[in-house]
Amino acid sequence: MVTQSFAAALAEAEQIIRSAPHARTERDLAEGLDYLAGSIKASLHLAWAYERDFPFFVASTGPYAKLGLDNPDTLYFHAYIRDDAEYVVTGRRGTTADLSFQVLNGDYSPARSPDSLAAFDDRDIEIAPDGSYELRFGPPRPDAGPNHFALGEGSAMLIAREVYSDWQSERRGEIRIHRADTLGSAPPPVAPDKIAKRYDVAGRILLTRLRTFLAFPEWHYLSLPVNTMTEPRRTPGGLATQYSSVGHYDLDDDQVMVITVPASDAPYQGFQLGSMWYVSLDYINHQTSLTRDQARVDPDGMIRLVVSERDPGLANWIERTGHRRGILQIRWQRLSRELNAGDGPTVEIMPFDELPRRLPHHDRQRVTPDQWRERIAARQTAVAQRMLG
Repeated sequence: MVTQSFAAALAEAEQIIRSAPHARTERDLAEGLDYLAGSIKASLHLAWAYERDFPFFVASTGPYAKLGLDNPDTLYFHAYIRDDAEYVVTGRRGTTADLSFQVLNGDYSPARSPDSLAAFDDRDIEIAPDGSYELRFGPPRPDAGPNHFALGEGSAMLIAREVYSDWQSERRGEIRIHRADTLGSAPPPVAPDKIAKRYDVAGRILLTRLRTFLAFPEWHYLSLPVNTMTEPRRTPGGLATQYSSVGHYDLDDDQVMVITVPASDAPYQGFQLGSMWYVSLDYINHQTSLTRDQARVDPDGMIRLVVSERDPGLANWIERTGHRRGILQIRWQRLSRELNAGDGPTVEIMPFDELPRRLPHHDRQRVTPDQWRERIAARQTAVAQRMLG
């Protein structure tokens, strides 16, 4: 049967989820099986999108097919490429806080991350007054123009990221890709043996995806002291203008984590929680993330994020949504300078009932239940709009 190998991969994938060390409760397992559903969808999508001669951009992750601690503020797209061909990317710059491109020499695996062969944002390209642009990626050539980028040996994937800071006002752009020498022609019909191969590839993508990103927290987070965050550091993976601060938490329902960080002058600064499955929490229907533009900044220039299970009635409440343990991450993007410890966060744990006494500017942070509903409604409509934009 054509689907036999994929069916076997599905059964193995379910066992990976069920045997995950953090799957301790029925809720943990339900969340993992939901994560599995999105991973199955994405794996089939990616296997059928593996087309280097007639490429197209696909959504790498999204609200219903998450992976890799997906950033709630980012739209991710990728296309498969080869290093001996030339590709043309055309588009129109939107109004998002950042637009960046990256070339990788492979995909993620349980043993290693792919190397970044090139990474830049749109400050490095020429964009017309109407926002349109054309980029070329291909073998090195002496007559290359400013928007030509040489593909290094082993180039296999081109990633584009659009990053929002203000979900309500910023709008996504347009982006397309084609191979320079195949535009106007068509690929050959798909043979039955190729369909069988795609099902096999989808199964291997699924298992690799699950094993890889279950290992990521162990690599990058869980070895750190609990309930702390690191100083800002360059984000692993070659994103030249991005820094991050990371950590993990373990909190009782009567405990609160207050994360204090300066409001940055970088175009993008965002905080999020992640689950032990290494994906974002529900950022559509709950406030599990905040950008600098979304957060309420105190008079001293600080953003004070209140991570709590119980509702403190504050604008900068970050909802744990029942997750006693999880991932903490701050990102800064489109930087024009290096960051240091003074740009990063401090963390304090306190009893929930002590918040009014110990949180600076507590009264200024207060919101009513109706104001909170308005904040959630704004998140829901903004995500719905950008997903269809």
